[in-house]
Amino acid sequence: MGISVRTVQRWHKQEEGGQDGRKGPHREPANKLSEAERTEVLKIANSAENKELSPKQIVPRLADQGEYVASESSFYRILRAEGQLKHREPSRPASNKKPPEYVATGPNQVWTWDITYLRSSLRGVFFYLYMIVDIWSRKIVGWEVHGVESKELSAQLIWSSCQELGVDPGGLILHSDNGGPMKGSTMLATLQKLGIVPSFSRPGVSDDNAYSEALFRILKYRPEYPSKPFDTLEEARRWIRWFVGWYNKMHLHSGIKFLRPDDRHFGSEQEILAKRRRVYEKARRRHPERWTGEIRNWEPGGAVWLNPADRPQAIEQREAA
Repeated sequence: MGISVRTVQRWHKQEEGGQDGRKGPHREPANKLSEAERTEVLKIANSAENKELSPKQIVPRLADQGEYVASESSFYRILRAEGQLKHREPSRPASNKKPPEYVATGPNQVWTWDITYLRSSLRGVFFYLYMIVDIWSRKIVGWEVHGVESKELSAQLIWSSCQELGVDPGGLILHSDNGGPMKGSTMLATLQKLGIVPSFSRPGVSDDNAYSEALFRILKYRPEYPSKPFDTLEEARRWIRWFVGWYNKMHLHSGIKFLRPDDRHFGSEQEILAKRRRVYEKARRRHPERWTGEIRNWEPGGAVWLNPADRPQAIEQREAA
């Protein structure tokens, strides 16, 4: 019945004498999903292509296919009733102090990058993944896997990424943490030569480079991420190459209104969001009793801030943008 023991004990002590003391509605709401619709929600959520996705990922995918079944909250409510939700750990709170903030209003204006370890089959030996992400589109714009951590290799990656994308590096912001390859003389000389503006996190504060850290978490929490260490450097590169293709071209990123990074980076954002908006409007016309307000906001996203300041003036500027 979904009633705790303490609730029943309290009813026994009150005047009801143990009778049901709940005061809820005695009829079902008119806009409740039918049993067939609830079954369809469960079927979609547990399908092979959606079983590893959250409702926040499933609903926009359905909208891209021209279909609307139920809202994210309805998906969550039905899955919770069936015991199919898992608790997720809370995020670490951000620090109040921030390094200088930067804003990106389009692609190739602010990049962040970092290096992470990839385990090898030889104990104590690691491969090193160098990866650059554009904060505006969340697109991975450059990556390499090497057997060493090197400032020369870092500088080479920055140079080659600009060349491959045809990016004019003059004025580009490149943010990183305070590791040796990031602040080495070769790296700084390359940035100065290209006209790139370097930006660095505070020592020991990973939140200052949140975009790269979040990307590495997505990478290592993928179900396809190998449970065993990589045997060779080529094997590690092959898997990362697959991940970059999936992430840039298929992953619906929650930070950019569940668009694929390539969609936003190369200008398809407005077309896709406009289609989703039409799907939602059609769904509301079909069942207006299920909508208490406006449809979901599918307007294109605006500027993206790197380490936004907490000063009132900065907040006003962000809201105006």
